[in-house]
Amino acid sequence: MGACFSNRIKTDIASSTWLSSRFLSRDGSKGSSSTSFSHVPRTEGEILQNANLKSFTLSELKSATRNFRLDSMVGEGGFGRVFKGWIDETSLAPCKPGTGLVIAVKKLNQEGLQGHREWLAEINYLGQLNHPNLVKLIGYCLDEEQRLLVYEFMPRGSLENHLFRRGTFYQPLPWNTRVRMALGAARGLAFLHNAQPQVIYRDVKASNILLDSNYRAKLSDFGLARDGPMGDKSYVSTRIMGTQGYAAPEYLSTGHLSAKNDVYSFGVVLLELLSGRRAIDRNQPAGEHNLVDWAKPYLVNKRRLLRVMDPRLQGQYSLTRASKIALLAVDCISIDAKSRPDMKDVVKTLEELHVQKETPKEEEQNLQPSSDNNNNNKSPQAVNYPRPSIM
Repeated sequence: MGACFSNRIKTDIASSTWLSSRFLSRDGSKGSSSTSFSHVPRTEGEILQNANLKSFTLSELKSATRNFRLDSMVGEGGFGRVFKGWIDETSLAPCKPGTGLVIAVKKLNQEGLQGHREWLAEINYLGQLNHPNLVKLIGYCLDEEQRLLVYEFMPRGSLENHLFRRGTFYQPLPWNTRVRMALGAARGLAFLHNAQPQVIYRDVKASNILLDSNYRAKLSDFGLARDGPMGDKSYVSTRIMGTQGYAAPEYLSTGHLSAKNDVYSFGVVLLELLSGRRAIDRNQPAGEHNLVDWAKPYLVNKRRLLRVMDPRLQGQYSLTRASKIALLAVDCISIDAKSRPDMKDVVKTLEELHVQKETPKEEEQNLQPSSDNNNNNKSPQAVNYPRPSIM
């Protein structure tokens, strides 16, 4: 939801039968969604029959969203439109606006970039994976040519909006909130990478990180997700899909997909959180359009790091802590994919930084940007919505 496909590299996903059947956290921790799994590919019918989701009728979703009225629309993109609606928490039947469970209904544009296979991928993955840092998919609708998805409603919108939009509604995100959001997104990715079979998210970016009422970060939009490599293979060969500025360089050049591609993209999001700048921003001065290329030389030195830091964060952080996160970002965006950390190690680093108290801010008062002329410890438990099986 809220994802922008304008920069997506268009291609087609391979046949829908690549979708695997069951998922289990390899260590059995934090929101594992099943106790059995299989690598056997599944057909569309098998996915829809076995997903632990509610099958809504189009009539039910029309009623829940007040017939998809424009004043119920909360988002729009290449995939179509997202509408706010209401359903009963127990029966999941449509109910009066302002009562029951608030939902977000994604209505796919029949001629949009996000096609049937991506719709099916979301059902396949989010219909079985359960974690506090993944957006919860409640159900779906398949009615002739109409394809819809029903999610929990994320009232704070996307990280992208809070970082980059200006105005009274979007106040600058505080430093500690940014660190907590980074940790939440990292936990969601670590869970996917440690699932069995492994899941590669493939579209890590600020617009796909949504925020609940408590600003908890959750990954959304699994239309590009793929199963990871199996056996002794280190990557999966795919056609290139993703978003400009976030995709790992080796993926763009070879189409070889691995979990390390997600790590690179997460490093770009870390830079966005530190700087308040977009991954690609043509409005920046010449030489500063690409965030990674511009920021990388400044990240390894505290004094130079100040040139990268979001000026709206002044006085909220210690440079020691900011520098540690900057160095973590450097590791994540390493050109050498093998040298990038695993997401479980990224989580460990961010957890340590998240629980640290900020040191006195005097340390940054004597540090100014140098001139360029000379050169919570555990994830919260998942809240389970009632989900009648469609089996």
